Amino acid sequence: MTGTEVTVSARGLDVGYQNRAVVSGIEITVSRGMSLALVGTNGSGKSTLLKTLVGLLAPVRGSVEILGARPGALPRRVAYLGQSRSTSGLLPLRAADIVMMGRYPRRGLLGRITRADREAVDTALRRLDVTDLAARPLRDLSGGQQQRVHLAQMLAREADLIILDEPTSGLDAGSIARYEQVVREELDRGATVVNATHDIGDALRCDQAILLARRVIATGPPAEVLSAERLMDAFGIALRRVEHGDHDDLLVPQIPHAHAD
Repeated sequence: MTGTEVTVSARGLDVGYQNRAVVSGIEITVSRGMSLALVGTNGSGKSTLLKTLVGLLAPVRGSVEILGARPGALPRRVAYLGQSRSTSGLLPLRAADIVMMGRYPRRGLLGRITRADREAVDTALRRLDVTDLAARPLRDLSGGQQQRVHLAQMLAREADLIILDEPTSGLDAGSIARYEQVVREELDRGATVVNATHDIGDALRCDQAILLARRVIATGPPAEVLSAERLMDAFGIALRRVEHGDHDDLLVPQIPHAHAD
């Protein structure tokens, strides 16, 4: 990839189901090594937009390109982690088996596992601090441990575009910090990261943000998009911005209790 390559491009994009738009008029340009946060409540259209970007849903109208091709055309270059997964069913799949699935687009389902595959899996397990879980059945792990294993699968894919739907769901504070470090490393190597979240702090660390509420409220730099007024529009609650030396926090202000007379 070149340093100026546009990874995700959408123009006049409407996304939805059965030709009915959930969100209309989406405009996106995300280049190599940049991050985009989709912010909104549950049902705001975040997941619908992500599924359209990876080719699971057809656009209702408008245009969208992923790495210069139609969505879904380049599976080796795109990694997607949705919210719904069914890999912990009847088969006692180990954590390492789940992470190895991230290599399937490169070698095929029945392709021979290479040394490069094993090294990529080992590295991904280490980066998400789940090496000690590698031999354990996924279904025996806690929700947070399973989420870290699935994130490791995304890393093993070595994709140019990483698309994540609520990736910190179920993670404790230490695991979230590790996830944030991994995202920075992926951006540094030139990958693009698109992340759907309702975590304002996570979104503020991204290069761009789209605020959704079954419509596009705002698109642009997170500090501008995620203003108190716009967040009130999207979430229905007033947030207070607290400035620190290197970042801002957005807090829900305390509501004083009424005292009985």
